Amino acid sequence: MGLIHAKPPQAGYLHIAGPGDSDLRYLTFGLLALAPGDVWEETAVGRELLLVILGGSCDMAVGAASWRELGEREDVFGGKPTAAYAPPGETVRVTARSDVEIAVCGARAEKGGAPALIAPGEVGVRTAGAGTFARTIHDLAISDEAPPGRLIVGETYNAPGGWSGYPPHRHERHAPPEESKLEELYHFRVSPRQGFGLQRIYGEGVDEALTLQDRDTVTIAKGFHPVVAAPGYTLYYLWMLAGEERVMHPREDAAHAWVAD
Repeated sequence: MGLIHAKPPQAGYLHIAGPGDSDLRYLTFGLLALAPGDVWEETAVGRELLLVILGGSCDMAVGAASWRELGEREDVFGGKPTAAYAPPGETVRVTARSDVEIAVCGARAEKGGAPALIAPGEVGVRTAGAGTFARTIHDLAISDEAPPGRLIVGETYNAPGGWSGYPPHRHERHAPPEESKLEELYHFRVSPRQGFGLQRIYGEGVDEALTLQDRDTVTIAKGFHPVVAAPGYTLYYLWMLAGEERVMHPREDAAHAWVAD
């Protein structure tokens, strides 16, 4: 587990976390910021990528596939995302049409599906939980006909004062069907920006409370990991998971599971 404090936005690609500089084995994460007309190109060597437009507009190409005028929101609080998937070995090319910020989510993978676009209309929207732990989730699901190798990505919105990841759950052990082993990364945004949230990560050998501010990132290799937004502030986080197998079996903390009933 690790809290990576926000780094000032910068032009081009900013690496945030990955194997070798964190507790992650599979996941990589970075932010891409481009001005109108700027071009960024990357080949996904030994990993698959999902590029999630956080705000702004651009053209994208993945291998021979290309799409124009992508992006329908000003920032993460302005609607559903647009995303493009690149399997291992494919080259990604982004050309900015406006100031654009993109989350570059990656996972070590030997195989993956075909290049794919996830348009806003294809993003699944659901509500999880109830009462003070109700939250809105965007699922960035790639077609089951050509699934990714390891990567699972989505977005969560906590209403002011609201919780998510609750009842607390973990996914640190390979014990199907009760639990799967997946590492995870959260990247946070707060509205208004001066706000904050809190996250507790706890379990065997770990019990820490983290203060979350706009643009912070947390890596999660083990433990239960609920999140709460401060009153008055909406908390967003982009989440991504990967493991040896692409299957989700979260285990809830039995001490708190009763609240869901």
